[in-house]
Amino acid sequence: MRAFRYEKAADAAAAIKFFAQGAQAKYLGGGTNLVDLMRENIERPETVIDVTGLSREIRDAEDGGLVIDAGTKNTAVASHRAVRERYPVLAQAILAGASAQIRNMATVGGNLMQRTRCYYFYDDAARCNKRARGQGCDAIEGFNRIHAILGASSHCVATHPSDMCVALAALDAVVHLEGPQGRRRLKLVDLHRLPGDTPDIETELGAGELITAVEIPALPFAMRSSYRKVRDRSSFAFALVSVAAALDVDDKGNVRDVRLALGGVAHKPWRATAAEQVLRGAPASEENFRHAAEVELKDAVGLAGNAFKIELAKRVIVNTLQKLAMEPGAGS
Repeated sequence: MRAFRYEKAADAAAAIKFFAQGAQAKYLGGGTNLVDLMRENIERPETVIDVTGLSREIRDAEDGGLVIDAGTKNTAVASHRAVRERYPVLAQAILAGASAQIRNMATVGGNLMQRTRCYYFYDDAARCNKRARGQGCDAIEGFNRIHAILGASSHCVATHPSDMCVALAALDAVVHLEGPQGRRRLKLVDLHRLPGDTPDIETELGAGELITAVEIPALPFAMRSSYRKVRDRSSFAFALVSVAAALDVDDKGNVRDVRLALGGVAHKPWRATAAEQVLRGAPASEENFRHAAEVELKDAVGLAGNAFKIELAKRVIVNTLQKLAMEPGAGS
């Protein structure tokens, strides 16, 4: 790890001011990802700005939704009564994401900003366009079991590692940002970028912009929601495929509305809008769930080591939706 300047910010305004003063600055939340990357000399900030003093409040939004401040620890979100009752998919995703020790340290803002866990990204002896544009991508011809099947490019096939972000994508979450140019809001599904030919540019944040909160809009049928994660082992493993889903079925057994997002399959949390469109108004049947999954995955491309993910993703979508459709109260 290289030497760096350390600053502790009392609030967002102070953090942004420190960022403007420091060359190659980085914001530090829980440090569960940034510190690892600094130890590996992948991240080399000259200034680290501690933002752990930012607000950790969870409060009701004006529309009946929920606002979660970026400094909130993951454990606090997963255990919050409003989250567990109104958005169980989010609580489940957080609990599936990491050990209790990491959840106790990691923050909401930091979770959104974590970088890929691609083996080649962490190995400075390997070629990686995300680490240094123009090097090449050793994952494409290498060990690529955990890599992307949707939205990848010839420059990068890495996947986004967050479980929380998949649930937030399904819930239509909005990110609150503050930076040198003021405050703005950005849909979470628009926060992260697909790799294209610039995989080193991972988000739509401007220089110095800081995530201050995440807002989840009111979504009454999200009370019937679920997160399903398939991985190589039951703990300390990132998703091969994950599905965040919320399902609203009317009393005739038709899908009134649905929210669906996938993890472990792309460079960003993948909102399954094509599948949602197929399902709205259709009978909540296994056949239709399978058809929706086929439509969503029609452009998926597998590599030598991960082609199995295409069928796996379809099956996890179907299984997750079937279980939601069979829950007590479905069809009311």
